Amino acid sequence: MGVRMAGRIALALLVVGIVVFLFTRSTNASPKGPIPAAATDDALATAPGKAKAVFAGGCFWGTQGVFERVKGVVDTTAGYSGGSAATATYDQVTTETTGHAESVQVVYDTSKITYGTLLRIFFSVAHDPTQLNRQGPDVGTSYRSAIFYSNDDQKRIAQAYIAQLDAAHVFPKAIVTEVTPLKGFYRAEDYHQDYALHNPGNPYILVCDRPKIEALQKEFPDLFVDYKGKK
Repeated sequence: MGVRMAGRIALALLVVGIVVFLFTRSTNASPKGPIPAAATDDALATAPGKAKAVFAGGCFWGTQGVFERVKGVVDTTAGYSGGSAATATYDQVTTETTGHAESVQVVYDTSKITYGTLLRIFFSVAHDPTQLNRQGPDVGTSYRSAIFYSNDDQKRIAQAYIAQLDAAHVFPKAIVTEVTPLKGFYRAEDYHQDYALHNPGNPYILVCDRPKIEALQKEFPDLFVDYKGKK
């Protein structure tokens, strides 16, 4: 268990009330209900096919907890993006010197869900895109908001969507999400995978991550699936 992880759990156990306050305050910028759909998007494919998307939105426990419950998502992996393979370990990333962000790789069926819809979920319930280098109680560049695109279409759709949301003043503050090329995605340690699923009673999960899953179910009921873990 990494030092930051142990501290994260200890913080939640000892000062849950403070975490609740911080998280509540941090999410005040989030809109009530789902945000508008992306005006610029790919069409659903006519035949099943797989594509990958990589998102960073604070602690990867919560981001993975959201996307693994989305209909059309085939697989999710918690990991690191933004830095090099040599520094893609939890103990190094938490020093905030590696350039990595805690990220989630999403594999999805292009005949069931579009990249634009994944972005809509990312901005609606997975995190607060107006927070710079933090999410709630977690502070540092490894918790930054970022979209790591792997092709020009992803770049175009992501940039257009951010411009659309900012122009419509969907959030009371400007979106600070980075849109940057994916240079590599590195799988996180095994104990981070499906962490929220395997540790439902962890106070940090209850306070910071469970509300995201509940928001997904409430705001996108047609896209919500009751994820039970990888088979």
